[in-house]
Amino acid sequence: MFDLTQLPDTAMPLPDDISGFTLAASPQSSRLLQMTFPREIVDAYLEAVREWPVQALEYKSMLRFRAAKFLDELCDNTLQPILVNAMVDRATGGFQVTPEGLDKPEQADDMVKFATAVAHLMGRSNYDAMSGQYYARFVVKNVDDSDSYLKQPHRVMELHNDGTFVEQDTDYVLMLKIDEQNMAGGNSLLLHLDDWEDLERFHSHPMAHREMRWTAPPSKNVARDIFHPVFDVDTDGRPLMAYIDQFVQPKNFEEGNWLTDLSESLENSPAIISLPNPVGSFLLINNHFWLHGRDCFTAHPDLRRELMRQRGYFTHAKTLRNPRQV
Repeated sequence: MFDLTQLPDTAMPLPDDISGFTLAASPQSSRLLQMTFPREIVDAYLEAVREWPVQALEYKSMLRFRAAKFLDELCDNTLQPILVNAMVDRATGGFQVTPEGLDKPEQADDMVKFATAVAHLMGRSNYDAMSGQYYARFVVKNVDDSDSYLKQPHRVMELHNDGTFVEQDTDYVLMLKIDEQNMAGGNSLLLHLDDWEDLERFHSHPMAHREMRWTAPPSKNVARDIFHPVFDVDTDGRPLMAYIDQFVQPKNFEEGNWLTDLSESLENSPAIISLPNPVGSFLLINNHFWLHGRDCFTAHPDLRRELMRQRGYFTHAKTLRNPRQV
């Protein structure tokens, strides 16, 4: 079991104990917490929201918060303070969440409902222009002709932060695995900024705080360029990142080579965590000090993986010193 006294009590009072779920440190990293919900809690939650199809959550955003309330009440109101405090805790800021019994592709809508409740206990998911909803579902296959590495299976998707090319703050990212067939490889890759050995070298460079241009490919359905530096600071003045190598547009020789050096340092860091994520489980991370990516898959003609993504902003606490959205 995880010792609750290790979490800060900054955003919401912590309970003396927890109910309806368990917490443990991940074997891959003590920074990442494993949160597991037993079958009886999962079933009770799904029964509580049975009258609402996923479409109802899409059309009526207020219901996402009511779904969150149902789940927290089943956990004796101990779930929300754990999520709120841990997600802004610089020492942790990440979960791998497993709802027991949700592990089959035909339960996809129930998976979306459960992940939505967890996300809306500590934040609100932003509009996802790629899907036109508050979440996006997409499939990775053996052959792909997309315009980014998101759906291309046979290469590493490099470490990055989400939301670098949108106007909303992206405080958290939630990544759920709905289906997986004929798969080998493809682990999630994670790197906490404070474990990156070259953080000070790059954060202290004059280029770190220079405004740069970020452009999304057509599939993202975002036509407007965004301008911001790679690095920012949190409420305590510690480094944060907003970076993805595919979408930053260096304007000259100096910027292009500094960005390439930064990318090579990230990709070669010995602190990278390689994490398997079973069907039905999802990762929930603070997007400002956790970078994420994906390892390559082994080729197979019938390879298939379906994922669901939610990303949004915190509603009870903040990480950014000057958030654009509250």
